[in-house]
Amino acid sequence: MDKLNELMRNNGGYITAKQAKEAGRYVYYRLLEKVKNGSVTRVRRGVFADTLELANTMIDVEKIVPGGVICLYSAWIYHGLSTQVPSSCHVAIERIRKVSVPDYPPIILYYWNEKSYRTGIMQAEVGGFSVQIYNIEKSVCDAIRYRNKIGVDVSSEVVRNYLSRTDRNLSKLMRYAQELRITNTINKYLEIEL
Repeated sequence: MDKLNELMRNNGGYITAKQAKEAGRYVYYRLLEKVKNGSVTRVRRGVFADTLELANTMIDVEKIVPGGVICLYSAWIYHGLSTQVPSSCHVAIERIRKVSVPDYPPIILYYWNEKSYRTGIMQAEVGGFSVQIYNIEKSVCDAIRYRNKIGVDVSSEVVRNYLSRTDRNLSKLMRYAQELRITNTINKYLEIEL
């Protein structure tokens, strides 16, 4: 196995240009050669990933979108709240940030205000990566907030699956609903489902 492949394997399928240069000129030129032939993908400036590694269902969000938080469909699947498997990774960032994402892996960015972005973030181990993701109660609130864009059937499914869980925390759900100003709407959903 060559040095470049070893470095990438030890780094979860990723390598930075700086790491490649520090490993030697040969490793850096080998990296550029692999980018040219398509076996390595440039995910953002100075960060490269093994193309096969990117085909995995989960990506190392922090390397591709620093500060990004997995949200909506991707979070609902993680928490077991939806049966809809997303074709892209859904990631929230603060509205004031400017981020460019690569063509692959497919990522849908959501630009949220500070309160929506900061509320309910947790760390989780997903697909071998430590990622930031919204907790289950915040994910339910997001389903209610985006009900007109995602469809009432999807938001109802998320709420129904949440209410069927034994580990649900309705007081936390209502606290988030109050912070996000969706208390009336979430109360209507809870009346229908309970």
